[in-house]
Amino acid sequence: MKLARIESFSNEFVCFVRATAEDGAQGWGQVAPYCADITAQVLHRQVAPHALGMDCGDIDAMLDIVRDREHKFPGAYLRRAMGGLDTALWDMAGRRVGKPVCELIGGTPGPVRAYASSMKRDITPHDEAQRLARLRQDRGFDAFKFRIGAEVGRDRDEWPGRTEEIVPAVRRAMGDDVSLLVDANSCYSPARAIEVGRMLEQNGITHYEEPCPYWEFDQTRAVTEALDIDVTGGEQDCMMERWQTMIAGRVVDVLQPDICYIGGLSRTLRVARMAADAGLPVTPHCANLSMVTLFTMHLLRAIPNAGKYLEFSIEGADYYPWQQGLFVNDPYRIADGHATVTDAPGWGVEIDPEWLARSCYRMSDGA
Repeated sequence: MKLARIESFSNEFVCFVRATAEDGAQGWGQVAPYCADITAQVLHRQVAPHALGMDCGDIDAMLDIVRDREHKFPGAYLRRAMGGLDTALWDMAGRRVGKPVCELIGGTPGPVRAYASSMKRDITPHDEAQRLARLRQDRGFDAFKFRIGAEVGRDRDEWPGRTEEIVPAVRRAMGDDVSLLVDANSCYSPARAIEVGRMLEQNGITHYEEPCPYWEFDQTRAVTEALDIDVTGGEQDCMMERWQTMIAGRVVDVLQPDICYIGGLSRTLRVARMAADAGLPVTPHCANLSMVTLFTMHLLRAIPNAGKYLEFSIEGADYYPWQQGLFVNDPYRIADGHATVTDAPGWGVEIDPEWLARSCYRMSDGA
């Protein structure tokens, strides 16, 4: 069935995409958050002209045609726009047959272990440790990620001594039976990353995310080879050649594609298959509660090399005011530290009509 119409509903932070086939079947997807209104323009200018009229059931072929026709634009915006269409077509496919997306890719509905993911660096070590401890008690999480260093900090901390203070503080507050993860967000040179990594190992941290500038594969590989802790990364990478190099070169121990950044579920599945062939686990990046976390839940219920847990943001309206009021039904209930993929068709979520009515609307139909 051919793709007849692509619609976008956007603001600065979020852009939902609705795809419609020539028989009237529809599905909802989403481009990556942030500057989403710009990505919406890319969707209509550089994705829709190639995708309209193509077979909705052959998503891989459609994405490859868009990539090839727009070969002079190999970067992130095009992939973000492609991801909005890809995820809408997967929802359409699930709704057609009355099955959740996870079943279409070989999985089943059910629970997904989650780790509580903090996004804050302006929080003191004491306050961070206390709020994570409360989340453990209130929602049953048994794994937590917090921030160290400064974002692309060139070896500088958010403030002097914060990293050395927060790591043991969180460990003391949580006890020894909880998995702890950290994210350095490209902060360190290799020498400093290894130094910090030794301290992380001493405190039983199990996951060391993006220790060096993410684009410097040789730097990250040096850290991976020097430490016993799992070094992780990949959230920013959207080119398949980069993923091939990362996997073949064992740059990290755990791969972290972001479904919205990389260009959708289909392209993420390609990375997951390459990773499986290399014996590497996949623990995707999904750092907010727009649709990206839902996409990731379905993926983790299906791939054989799924990592240990789902990233689940713990930040609310004070940090992410734009993620409020997106959905009619809440797809993100946590019980005993687990999220749940339901058996509802497609992604199993409905966009709030009031949010759509406030958004900027655009449509491409090939006419």
